Amino acid sequence: MNQNITDIQSSSLYSEDLAPIPMHKRTWNTWNYAALWISMSLCIPTYMLASSLIGGGMNWWQAILTIFLGNTIVLIPMILNGHAGAKYGIPFPVFARASFGVRGANIPAMLRAIVACGWFGIQTWIGGFAIYQMMKLWIPSLTTLPQIFPASFGLQTGSAICFFVFWLLNMFVVYLGVESIKKLLVFKAFFLPIAALALLFWAINAGHGLGPILNQSSKFATSKAFWDFFFPALTGMIGFWATLSLNIPDFTRYAKSQKAQINGQAIGLPTSMTLFSFIGVVVTSATVIIYGETIWDPLILAGKFSSKFFVSIAMIAVAISTLATNIAANIVSPANDFANLAPKKINFRTGGFITGIIGICIFPWKLIADPSGYIFTWLVGYSSLLGPVGGIMIADYYFIRKQQLNTNELYQHGGQYNFSNGFNWRAITALLLGIIPNIPGFLVTIKVISQDAVPLWVSHLYNYAWFVGFFVSGISYIVMMKPLLNPPPMGGIDQSFIVQDL
Repeated sequence: MNQNITDIQSSSLYSEDLAPIPMHKRTWNTWNYAALWISMSLCIPTYMLASSLIGGGMNWWQAILTIFLGNTIVLIPMILNGHAGAKYGIPFPVFARASFGVRGANIPAMLRAIVACGWFGIQTWIGGFAIYQMMKLWIPSLTTLPQIFPASFGLQTGSAICFFVFWLLNMFVVYLGVESIKKLLVFKAFFLPIAALALLFWAINAGHGLGPILNQSSKFATSKAFWDFFFPALTGMIGFWATLSLNIPDFTRYAKSQKAQINGQAIGLPTSMTLFSFIGVVVTSATVIIYGETIWDPLILAGKFSSKFFVSIAMIAVAISTLATNIAANIVSPANDFANLAPKKINFRTGGFITGIIGICIFPWKLIADPSGYIFTWLVGYSSLLGPVGGIMIADYYFIRKQQLNTNELYQHGGQYNFSNGFNWRAITALLLGIIPNIPGFLVTIKVISQDAVPLWVSHLYNYAWFVGFFVSGISYIVMMKPLLNPPPMGGIDQSFIVQDL
């Protein structure tokens, strides 16, 4: 047994960061998970998620219902994938080895990591823009600096400087290590709810009460126009947390029990997202009454306030809370994913630096420049990649392996999860089958091809990208894997199903 442990620890697939968490170190209870989701949900992108629905034409109750439905749906794969983390103490990249193979797991891990890099870029842009909104009040010349970026970048010099300064601050925290963020998370947990409530009371007061705000009607002329917006919007709401629905084992591996992770997530995710989104909906609706236009970006809204002191305090608070969220939600997980590429060579710090560099390259300021880009291009687009991964992993764990994994062999090249030279081509094929139906609609959305180039029903599949990918890939995977199963071994320690690769 000791020799076996030594062999595993010397394997190129093993590192301390990726190793199973022993039972005595699994200390998270129900309220830890509820608090985690409350903390992650209370962020500027959540506010913008809700207000972008108002900007897109929904009234307040349509927006809130869409958000609640989306988060209730995504809670299901969140809990299902979280089961493996809580049972075996393994992180997402290791869990993915069971279905994709010990080397093939890098494919879903990289898809997840690249999306995290995108979120890192978006959060960094938000924090940098908050600093810009404050600095331009005290240094007006910041808005008139000579333009140094090409017009196609869509980036002003002043806001770019603040963005890069905030990016460097993020990288410095990565250099110090994740422990340095604890105090900022505490600050965020106390401050952001207070700031959100203050903004809500301001909107109610300035908008002459909730009545005029909530009485605003939907801007859709027909029911067809509403449904054409609703379904991709719902997919976007699911896409918002599609990342965490995959790598939730990174957190549930610390759970005291399955009950803790299930109840904690059920309590924390839909409720906190819906309540904080309600604030965003009310405030955005109030801007129509107060300013005569829909202002869905809270940073631009805060920039309209006349008090330099108030704006400065608000923007500093946004920057600090964004920094805390960014490190906790958008660095930890991709660091694990990049580490899975070369566990012996890539650590948290290196993975964090890789995340930061890629986060710039995706042009985050363009992704959130308008509601349609935020929802239809970014959220729906990446859900078409992550939905298939979720479908495959859930199908494998529940329908193929019946929740039974051989933990030791997840860290070995020659074990049952090696498949063909470390790759399970059936999982990769199922992944492609789930992605392909959504490609035409995505290309139409980003205007690479015209709507006339493909049948209307084909391009409309993109409105349901996460659902299409999840079910097509999941069902395809089951069909391809089922004939290869041997009966489960009788007796012994390992009760996992053995898959023989042909």
